[in-house]
Amino acid sequence: MVRRKNGEGTIRHRKDGRWEGRIVVGHDENGRTITKNVLGKTKNECREKLDALKSTVTDRAEKATTDMTFGAYIDFWFNTFAAPKLKATTRRKYEAEIYGHIIPKIGNIPLGDLRHSDVEQFYADQKKNGRLSRRDTYGDGLSNSMVRGIHARCKSALDRAVADGLIIRNPATDCALPPKKSREMKTLSHSEIRRFLIQAKYEGMYELFLLDLTTGMRRGELLGLKWEDLDTKTCELRISRQAALVGGKLVITSPKTRTSGRVIKLPKAVVDALTEYRKTVYSEWMFPSPHDNSRPRDPSGCRKRLGLILEHAGCKHVRFHDLRHTFATMALEGGMDIKTLSAVIGHSTAATTLDIYSHITSDMQRKAAMCIDRAITKTAVSDTETAGGDNNANTTPSANTEPVFTPYRGKRRRPGTGCITKISKNTWQGKFTPRNPDGTRQTHCVYARTEEECERKLGEMIKQIRAKNAM
Repeated sequence: MVRRKNGEGTIRHRKDGRWEGRIVVGHDENGRTITKNVLGKTKNECREKLDALKSTVTDRAEKATTDMTFGAYIDFWFNTFAAPKLKATTRRKYEAEIYGHIIPKIGNIPLGDLRHSDVEQFYADQKKNGRLSRRDTYGDGLSNSMVRGIHARCKSALDRAVADGLIIRNPATDCALPPKKSREMKTLSHSEIRRFLIQAKYEGMYELFLLDLTTGMRRGELLGLKWEDLDTKTCELRISRQAALVGGKLVITSPKTRTSGRVIKLPKAVVDALTEYRKTVYSEWMFPSPHDNSRPRDPSGCRKRLGLILEHAGCKHVRFHDLRHTFATMALEGGMDIKTLSAVIGHSTAATTLDIYSHITSDMQRKAAMCIDRAITKTAVSDTETAGGDNNANTTPSANTEPVFTPYRGKRRRPGTGCITKISKNTWQGKFTPRNPDGTRQTHCVYARTEEECERKLGEMIKQIRAKNAM
């Protein structure tokens, strides 16, 4: 099947034998996508009708003038130039910024009358009092990154207006913006990784987190894996899709960027672990949903399980994306070069990788300089260079006295009564995995808001399953 370019619409063959063409023509006042479709008896007829529909949309857009308000123009810019090129998750982010913040505040100003001071004052107001929800948690103002994102949308739209001759100068140029702040990067130590994986194995999430920590895959890429993507003979894993939540619904999309679609070489031990794990999975997805094995796990559910496993293992709290940072940090410390790491984790350029992990490479350069200094000049390492402790080079490191970690197991249950786990602040999961008459195993789950209710539901479910298997 030949993919059509962004902005050309989509054509599909319907079950009734006709061909349908569909194209995005705009968005409503709530930011929801508005589409129009055409039907044809043949694919060529459908394509001709779709091209005609596109021309009407383009004709309408070409009527943009300086008499338009900025709100009308940025709506036109988004639907005509931006939206057709965006993935669903990015599109919703743009919609929230444009229809939730920009248009309500400065959308009524005529395009030709919009001034630099208007735009700069708008940014300052958003930083101070722009939050639309959860003010009790995050305060009244928007974050620096959100304000900078709003600025990027305004500037791009106005750049297009300048290029089309609608205005002479872009009023969003050289505006004062809040500083760009990188979110604090947290990584797990070697000791924490060991405890984390032991706990994850007990809680049935070992293979998922092991694969993440040994590849640095994004969460969506990890959950979008199918067994067909794994080649056990060559130890290669192909990444060609990702799972994401869009508007509360789980959707499968192409990878984030062009370079995100890649093939990763896995360690033999990881392939062996996945091969053994596959014997217990009855789904085309590598990590299927516990509720429905015809679809992958829910990304938000994985995030909640991560938090609980970290808590049970006595590890510091980290985001799912910090597991990716943990892999990258270990890879660099292990001697992997930036170019190779960039290809493995799917960055668009090596410069992106270097920018994100510059603090790690700086530490590596400092250590390299110390090694050269010792090797060539035979000078002693100062106290500041060795980060404290005895500076005697002949001192033997002390033995590892870290105690053996025992996973948190909760209450012990009698065999055949299933298990109960608190998977979020207000949700308990009851799980029962009996052996079916044909010898296979299938997991059944129930959910409740309290432990007592979950026990009751689990008991009722076990009785029903046993009665069914006895028939």
